[in-house]
Amino acid sequence: MKALKPSPELAAIIGPDAQPRTEVTKRLWDYIKQHNLQNPANKRNILCDGALKAVMGKDEVTMFEMTGLVSKHMA
Repeated sequence: MKALKPSPELAAIIGPDAQPRTEVTKRLWDYIKQHNLQNPANKRNILCDGALKAVMGKDEVTMFEMTGLVSKHMA
């Protein structure tokens, strides 16, 4: 997979280095689990903190829409 450069908002979460999408997704999930951001009532939903909201643009996203929203922050 081709390494892509993250936007400044995404780089605040995963780091500034260019990475393939698979690694970006892995690091996002690491961040989500580390900060306990999964909705306890529905584990498929992610509750966005300040850093994640800058990337996602919403307070809560599903794991399925997360990949689409993150792709806008990769160049």
